[in-house]
Amino acid sequence: MERAYLEFENISKMFPGVRALDTLCLKANEGSIHGIIGENGAGKSTLLKILSGVYIPSSGMFYLNGTAQAFTSAQSAIQSGIAVIYQELHLVPDMSVAENLLLGHLPNRFGLVDKAALQGKAHSVLESLAEDIDVNANVRSLPIARRQMVEIAKALIRNAKFIAFDEPTSSLTDREINNLFTIIRNLKKQGHVILYVSHRLNEIFELCDTVTILRDGKVVETCTNITSVNHDYFVRRMVGRSIENIYHYTPRQYGAPALEVKGLTGPGLKSPADITVSQGEIVGIFGLVGAGRTELLKCLYGAVKSHTEYIKIHGEGVTINNPTDAIGHGLVFIPEDRKFEGIIPSGSVSENINLSVRRLFSRFGLIDEKRERINAKHFVDYLSIRTPSLKQLICNLSGGNQQKVILARWLSEHVKVMLLDEPTRGVDIGAKSELYELILKLASKGIGIILVSSELPEILGISDRILVMRQGKIMISLNRDEATEEKVLHYALPEQ
Repeated sequence: MERAYLEFENISKMFPGVRALDTLCLKANEGSIHGIIGENGAGKSTLLKILSGVYIPSSGMFYLNGTAQAFTSAQSAIQSGIAVIYQELHLVPDMSVAENLLLGHLPNRFGLVDKAALQGKAHSVLESLAEDIDVNANVRSLPIARRQMVEIAKALIRNAKFIAFDEPTSSLTDREINNLFTIIRNLKKQGHVILYVSHRLNEIFELCDTVTILRDGKVVETCTNITSVNHDYFVRRMVGRSIENIYHYTPRQYGAPALEVKGLTGPGLKSPADITVSQGEIVGIFGLVGAGRTELLKCLYGAVKSHTEYIKIHGEGVTINNPTDAIGHGLVFIPEDRKFEGIIPSGSVSENINLSVRRLFSRFGLIDEKRERINAKHFVDYLSIRTPSLKQLICNLSGGNQQKVILARWLSEHVKVMLLDEPTRGVDIGAKSELYELILKLASKGIGIILVSSELPEILGISDRILVMRQGKIMISLNRDEATEEKVLHYALPEQ
């Protein structure tokens, strides 16, 4: 019988007003891939942070290979052979691959870095992963998939026995995902203990031997025979209810054009783009990684220098040179990267909601705290944001609730057009369902919406019309009733 290499015994973690983990019990064996699933806020991130030494449990015991552990820092977890590869990779972008791999224990001779030894060790570990990465390249210059391989190599060079992956495929292409899965399976064969956290249930079925389902900080169930269950079973156990129609799509009557753009050019766009979005219409944009989807939104928003023949919002010609101009004209943008471009992690829920509209709540340079509190409370209730208080730090909220806070920020403005870039990235199926419902509610109020997603079912499920991009160009506009997976992919895939 396999022995449990990792064991959590009645682990609890308390924050002010929140019990993030509640007497959690979990075991993971050597040479296995153990999946962790659950809604945002179920406790997955807290579990990983306890593993990595970032958090100390409030109660309970944690064992590695039969030995009780009491990590007091990330360094103590690393020294015990634990590596956690987060969705937001922890690399130093302006250092080389080799320097990142051996950061903290660079080989030296006579007090100077031994570059030959550094490069040799880095090359050796990357070779073991069958990765041909230039060890002298700056990490910043690498695509996300290769940065992820650097993180895995860093874990191996530190002799990590236990490796946890947090949503590792959220920014990868299908080919890159297949490569990652091959590496994870090889790590399993070598006897590593793999913890795999993902919202993508198809990956859980494809990779994992055992799956633990979390809800509200508790273990709902651990499935040791996942071939006996299906996708819907996991969804019901995760959210505590059945979700019959995740997209909630309902047809709407459109109004006059909310946004009209002619001849948009800028970084990442290979030919001028013409775009029209009606009031109350949801226009989805689909394309493979590198198709220019995010670049298109940033050009529209004025986040990068771009040119147009004209832009009209609600029929009025406008000039957008920067995001301030865009916001002033009722055009707002929710970026893909919540952590670095969407939220102020050290700010409260209230501060993040009122970030943009604060200029309207101030007199003589003084903030009207009462108006801010009323505004924040209104949107916490309206959007069902799960937070113990308005003063809670936004970084302590789940991804889905952080996304709702960003929505609340822009709804505090007079919004006419909303640009959404991967709005459900890293969000569980229950929170996705809530976000889709909100997006449709906003459209029903006459807001024009452009939604970028790399998930084709999402685009097909929620859009009224779909723009397909390929290599910086809009290839075609398809109405909802004529768009199929085959047709969309035909225009998205490069010509052979």
